[in-house]
Amino acid sequence: MLLVLFKRFLGKRQSHHTEPEKLQTPEEIVIRIQEGDLRLRNQFITDYQPYVAKVTSRFCKRYVDPARDDEFSIALGAFNEAINQFSPQAGRSFLGFSEQVIRRRLIDYVRKEQRFAGQIPYSTFEVEDEEEHTVNPVEIHQAIEQYEKQKGMEERRSEIVDLSRSLSDFGIKFDELVEASPKHDDSRQALFGIAKKLSDDADLMRLMLQKRMLPIKELLDQVNVSRKTLERNRKFIIAVALIFNGPYPYLKDYLHIRDEA
Repeated sequence: MLLVLFKRFLGKRQSHHTEPEKLQTPEEIVIRIQEGDLRLRNQFITDYQPYVAKVTSRFCKRYVDPARDDEFSIALGAFNEAINQFSPQAGRSFLGFSEQVIRRRLIDYVRKEQRFAGQIPYSTFEVEDEEEHTVNPVEIHQAIEQYEKQKGMEERRSEIVDLSRSLSDFGIKFDELVEASPKHDDSRQALFGIAKKLSDDADLMRLMLQKRMLPIKELLDQVNVSRKTLERNRKFIIAVALIFNGPYPYLKDYLHIRDEA
């Protein structure tokens, strides 16, 4: 349903771990790690290995053995990557952010495996089981494609759910975006440009996230549109700015948004 609404628009996980120093939140610990506390980084990653294993198992829809499965190693590296990339100003929990990073790295891994499989001739997969039944390579190929498609859908849905939560901080319901979307493509493209200017300006984004409203007065100094235009398209601009500013590769792709090189 969320995917359908997003198409029409275009037309906190918590942990029960006790932290090592007086019940600091994960966000507080990550800030200290980013300031250079290597010992705390190692301890934090060790403490949250069960969390990483749980997220990985849920993604793989099976038990993932930390001692043997490559997926766990990939997820643990992604957790460490999330520590480096996390920004408190983004207004989200670290664990929620880290889960997104883990899922994306696992999806990259699945895609890589799929590409490798595609380079192998189908005949390579023709093997016989213990009862001398030949395995159909076409079925294997189709199974891989179906798995990739399903994971892509899950990742897009995850991004939309996360965006919906962020929008709720501004008093915006996701289904309201359908009506907020401009009817003409040229109008949408103009608003994309305004949202891009907003997301590129760290001070304006910080102001928007802190006050939970579009900084119309400040934007008027940077864009050549009227106050009425900004007010009328407030919800659309906020939504697109959040997409630009957040970890939403699928939504950016769907909007034909590309990160600047």
